[in-house]
Amino acid sequence: MTGTFGLLRFLLRRERLGLPWWLLGATLLVLIQSTQSQSLYGTPQALARLRDTIGANTAVIAMSGPTELLSALGGEIVFEIFAYVAIVVALMNMFLVGRHTRADEESGRAELIRSARVGRHAPLVAALALAGLADVAVGALVFAVSAGTGLPLAGSVLFGAAVTGLGWVFATLTAVAVQVFENTRAAYGAVALVLGAAYVFRAIGDVGDGAVSWASPIGWGQRTLPYADDRWWPLLLPLLTAALLGAAAVGLLAHRDFGAGLVPPRPGRATASRWLRDPYALAWRLQRGTLIGWTAGLVLLGVAYGSLGDSMEQYVRENPQIADFLPGGADDVVNSYLAVTAGMAALLASAFGVASLLRVRGEESSGRAERVLAMPVSRLTWLAAQLSVPVLGSAVMLIAFGLGEGVAYGMTVSDAGQVPRLIGVTLTYLPAVWLVIAVAALAIGWVPQPAAIVAWVVIAYCVVVTMFAESFDLPDWAQWPSPFTHIPRVPLADFAVSPLLVTVLVAAVGVAAGYAGLRRRDVGT
Repeated sequence: MTGTFGLLRFLLRRERLGLPWWLLGATLLVLIQSTQSQSLYGTPQALARLRDTIGANTAVIAMSGPTELLSALGGEIVFEIFAYVAIVVALMNMFLVGRHTRADEESGRAELIRSARVGRHAPLVAALALAGLADVAVGALVFAVSAGTGLPLAGSVLFGAAVTGLGWVFATLTAVAVQVFENTRAAYGAVALVLGAAYVFRAIGDVGDGAVSWASPIGWGQRTLPYADDRWWPLLLPLLTAALLGAAAVGLLAHRDFGAGLVPPRPGRATASRWLRDPYALAWRLQRGTLIGWTAGLVLLGVAYGSLGDSMEQYVRENPQIADFLPGGADDVVNSYLAVTAGMAALLASAFGVASLLRVRGEESSGRAERVLAMPVSRLTWLAAQLSVPVLGSAVMLIAFGLGEGVAYGMTVSDAGQVPRLIGVTLTYLPAVWLVIAVAALAIGWVPQPAAIVAWVVIAYCVVVTMFAESFDLPDWAQWPSPFTHIPRVPLADFAVSPLLVTVLVAAVGVAAGYAGLRRRDVGT
């Protein structure tokens, strides 16, 4: 344990720029949902109408949480937003612990740190302490925002505590994963698989009798029922689980070699297959699992949103204030709803594209890019191979979302023609997605060190403009820089080719400029 506190101070300094954005993201989700729900359902009558409408919709319950939360206004806020906050907090913990343990071992930084007066367990304990402090901070912020927007104090404390407990579970789960697997990609994949399973188990349980929800850390947090019943005892489950997983991580650390995992990687073939003999095949091979996971998630999301399309008119009639948050108002409810869902899918595809392209920096910092470029591979070919995954993968994801939404919505209205129609609708937003990816490429080329921060700030800005411009009454000049502002909001608006072509052209210029920057600098700097 020697050197733990010094390492913790060092990790806090390393995260001084990135960590606040995670905290801000989770806090804004709660703030926006709390203010909007209180303005929409501030009366018992409005809340009762919402309970009657949503409580009978299986798709909404599967996406959100248990209907017991809908008995109170604060519970409705938790019902709407908890699962999304849980995903943000889980990913924050996964990256915090993974980056300062397994990733440091891969890059060689951990070896330099261990050469000083630092105990064997100090890096792991410091990483867990950092994640634990971040979880306490996000829980305190959730409490402050909830109570500050007028929600009951006791329920707000419980809400924040549930978020903190969930974060501790995924921090310690990541700590176990980095002992088991030899690289960050496998460790992150294992944690992401558990997170997906937690969401699915919660959904199955909430739609059913609730029993399966107790197998999910997300379900544990929601089953505290903040503001509705204020049950504190379910918090024992994440606390106990985090303690067991933390102890297991420390124990496993003593049984593995430095830089190795308990599960050795499977040895590769003696010779590469014909599908793995160029940079393009390598890029797709490395990211195929991530792409499959994102695509499957968007298909399911499309099915969930599509199943709600036919009931939107009745929903808005019973809750007319909802129309204020739709771009087309009450005149064209269904198309407004479909435009909003297509925009959300495009934002998710943009997030995938940015995360995928940022792997370029990981390849550089790990030294793997040098090995590829040492072969007869130019920087242009290497960058083009890395770009092919987010560019084509984002198109695949939008098609998948349109297919899922089209099938579900087409079944509710008995119209098979909705499938190609909604695939075309989602693909209309693809040029804006490519422009966001181009901004990430530009940042990687010219400002590689803060490239990740720049790219995710752009994503956050696009989310605010796309999803909340009407409700926040943002002026036109504040919306103009977002590429999604210049894309026709089909099917609500008429389709137009010229803005799409201009957006694609600007994206191409951005990528070319990013390549120019990459060509001028040293790889890995």
